[in-house]
Amino acid sequence: MNDALKLKLKNLPALPGVYLFRNKDGRILYIGKAKNLRNRVRTYFTSSGRHDGKTERLIKSIADFDLMITDSEVEALILEANLVKEHRPRYNINLKDDKHFPYIRVSVDEPFPRITIVRRLARDTARYFGPLQTPKGCVRQ
Repeated sequence: MNDALKLKLKNLPALPGVYLFRNKDGRILYIGKAKNLRNRVRTYFTSSGRHDGKTERLIKSIADFDLMITDSEVEALILEANLVKEHRPRYNINLKDDKHFPYIRVSVDEPFPRITIVRRLARDTARYFGPLQTPKGCVRQ
């Protein structure tokens, strides 16, 4: 790890946001989000040997990283998804598809509200909660 990278790691903010790992050519390798950038980004560099093979290869390829501070973890989630869809980094496989994030939809115009999982927001009277990363996240919440 070079000195510039060590200095950046030392000065990471403990704020929510998005991080972009880049290789020596400046190409984005991976985009991630965190509610605490300092803790999350440092885990890549301090937990050596505790990662799977793919993550170890990613870590060895990182020459630099950029940060984007957000106001909340939800904002970071949305920004991460948009950046992954735009840049399609090699190591982001979960968010590369063109599906929309799932939302929980609660109808309000029925005597007994109906709860469903949808991927697109409709212009109706229903209440929507989300976005969530996966449909499983809808069930857990």
